[in-house]
Amino acid sequence: MADTKREIERKYESDDAALPDLTRVRGVASVRDRGVTHLDATYHDTADLRLAASSVTLRRRTGGADAGWHLKFPVAPGVRDEIRAPLSDTLPDELAALIRSRVRDRDVRPVVRLRSDRDVRHLLDDQDRLLAEVSVDTVHAERLTGEGGEARWTEIEVELADDGDPDFLDKVEKRLRKAGVRPSASASKLARALAETDPESESASKSSAHEGAPGTPPATAPEAAPRHKHRPRPDGTPVTAGDHVLAYVRAQRDALVELDPAVRQDVPDAVHRMRVATRRLRSTFRSFRGVLDRTVTDPVSADLKWLATELGADRDQEVLAERLTQALGRLPSDQVNGPVAERLAAWSEARHHGAHHQLLAVLDSRRHLRLLDTLDALLADPPLRKKAAARPDKVLAKAVAKDFGKLSRLVEHALELPPGTERDTALHEARKKTKRTRYAAEAAAPALGGPAEEAVRDMKALQGLLGDHQDSVMARRTLRELAAVAHAAGESDFTYGVLHAGEAHRARVAEEALPEAWRSISREFPF
Repeated sequence: MADTKREIERKYESDDAALPDLTRVRGVASVRDRGVTHLDATYHDTADLRLAASSVTLRRRTGGADAGWHLKFPVAPGVRDEIRAPLSDTLPDELAALIRSRVRDRDVRPVVRLRSDRDVRHLLDDQDRLLAEVSVDTVHAERLTGEGGEARWTEIEVELADDGDPDFLDKVEKRLRKAGVRPSASASKLARALAETDPESESASKSSAHEGAPGTPPATAPEAAPRHKHRPRPDGTPVTAGDHVLAYVRAQRDALVELDPAVRQDVPDAVHRMRVATRRLRSTFRSFRGVLDRTVTDPVSADLKWLATELGADRDQEVLAERLTQALGRLPSDQVNGPVAERLAAWSEARHHGAHHQLLAVLDSRRHLRLLDTLDALLADPPLRKKAAARPDKVLAKAVAKDFGKLSRLVEHALELPPGTERDTALHEARKKTKRTRYAAEAAAPALGGPAEEAVRDMKALQGLLGDHQDSVMARRTLRELAAVAHAAGESDFTYGVLHAGEAHRARVAEEALPEAWRSISREFPF
């Protein structure tokens, strides 16, 4: 079984490998010499270094207390989540699954071997508790691909103790800097090894040098320059309408790739965030058909709809379970008859287990991996139409206004209907169009600024109102099903009726608030 550890560390280099007196660091009572450990690590990647390009490292290491397979994902600068698996000759299946969204069907092979002599010291407080581990690593790097190459260097690594205060690293760094020690130019040993053992891999090294930085794009097929007259500025700043739309598409593609491991590990909210990314992509392709050729994007949208549906099975259950559990917890004890909490928990667990198992199969499916490849290809050679080269203020604003016009018709139609199933359906359709309008405004915000940001806020507020109504509809349906099961088992169905009445009340409150909320939004909508 693999386990995950949050790793917070900083790397330094110095012309002199000797450490200064670290007892002078505030909070450090003593420094304990832990001796020298010999480490031998082989880093694995694809031939085109897809993992390194997305700041992910995979290694098999012997020596030290944590020998085994280590897979590291960036979280923030200097912060990584390290997933460990026991030592074995081949890559464990559980780690192979966590890198699948990045490597797809490419072979993973040894690329670099690092042998290090690690001289370790523990920084302890006055209670003899570990504050941080400081090591001086003498590294020998050997390239295992191409013509090979070797490099040697010495670096200093400071790793915070588990559950330690990150501010303590600032105190250590202050002491190191006074002694002439400087932060390392490379964010990882692998990044430095790639740079120094093969000059041609400098571009990969530069990508890895940003290891841990939020927003680092995943390794994908190389992206060609967009085929339109204007191109993003050298710093990547979008210029044209096409630039802005593609930037939004790229961000959602990145989210699909980066969230894959979290979804597989059942991290809370990961499924929801991936589902939102699929919806944003699909909405973008529909809202900006004047920018992107729909003959290319429509088939991609079909696959995105499929993926969103598969993700929804788990997400919808998660939302319902949380909603009903909270509602049950608010009831006075005299309104809770029978094992309602136990039945609700059992229903939730069974539904979640089945949905999650199915979702893992989806993420490993040929269709899903092909979808990721297709998105890479679309960004590498975007199907831009004539309007893509136009000024973004006109093209993007028009698209947002068009989506809002469609939303207006749906909301007004729903408000004309009497309460009941038909209105519930109409409000649900309006909710979906609200999301589409919001996502179009999000894509336009970097170009249009305040008005688009205001539109996003309006749509989020409306989405919340309509979402609460739809969640109530789904909750009442689930409560009726649970009540029938409880009744058949000879249990009281009273509490399910109480919860059902509460959900009906929440729906009425949302419906009563909608007309005024809509008048305010439609009157002041900026497009």
